[in-house]
Amino acid sequence: MPPRTGTITAGPTPGHAEHGTIKLIFTQGPSLTARLVVFVFASILLMTLDQRQQHLDSLRSALSVVVFPIQWLVDLPAASQDWFQETLSSRRTLQEENARLRTEQLILKAELQKLEALEAENLRLRELLDSSFKVRERVLIAEIMAVDLDPYRHQILLNKGRYADLYTGQPLVDANGVMGQVIQAGPFSATAMLITDPAHAVPVQVNRNGLRSIALGTGSLTSLSLPYLPNNADIESGDLLITSGLGGRFPPGYPVAEVQSVIRDPGESFAQVFARPLAELNRSREVLLVWSQGEAGMDPAATEPAADEPAGESTP
Repeated sequence: MPPRTGTITAGPTPGHAEHGTIKLIFTQGPSLTARLVVFVFASILLMTLDQRQQHLDSLRSALSVVVFPIQWLVDLPAASQDWFQETLSSRRTLQEENARLRTEQLILKAELQKLEALEAENLRLRELLDSSFKVRERVLIAEIMAVDLDPYRHQILLNKGRYADLYTGQPLVDANGVMGQVIQAGPFSATAMLITDPAHAVPVQVNRNGLRSIALGTGSLTSLSLPYLPNNADIESGDLLITSGLGGRFPPGYPVAEVQSVIRDPGESFAQVFARPLAELNRSREVLLVWSQGEAGMDPAATEPAADEPAGESTP
């Protein structure tokens, strides 16, 4: 076939049309640089107004209300996990915690009781020290380690001995009165006899009138006997008995006992006088060892008789 003849007008191809359209869309409006300048300027203006006149406080408050649900949703997983862990704690864990708290409670109660005991001990020591200030003599606090269980002997064991300068015959008192005297002193401990022991005697005098007598132990912790007082002796219930200092063992002026009863029988030559010891013989845990004026500066060995000398005599 013969070729067709004529003029064909070429129109724009689809590719060219699309290319031109896209180019027109991206070239509309101000440039990116101009937009950036406008946004920066607006930001500076808003920050200035907010800094000086606080015009954006209401807007900030409204935005915080809007943002709060988002914050709550963000925190919800962690809060839910904590809630589930606390709710789904095992019974065993709760029991162990309960047992631990009970144990701690018992320990604290025991410590509280110990503190109460320490407070009471502190009060007793203060009373002993106050007693030592009153007598103004050399003293030493000792603790009772043991008590003789023999009902016919009233003896105690002290935790001080010759290394603390204790000597045989040394008196011991508490905060209320005379307790007894040391009868045997070892290197680190000593044995003392209480004034209520049947074998113990202490020279006393009535504080009211100076009447002298001897207080003998009766074997009872609550009673002393004063024999050989005539019926007409000036002694009454309630009289205070103090050490007279005549025996050479107890310094004068220490309270010993209080007269409880005076029985005068006309058919007897002597009155029956009984007194109650002032010292807490069955309750004291600490005692006060006293050095008399003559023994305070002496060597304890010098107060004991030599092996070839009879007791009670001194070396010339």
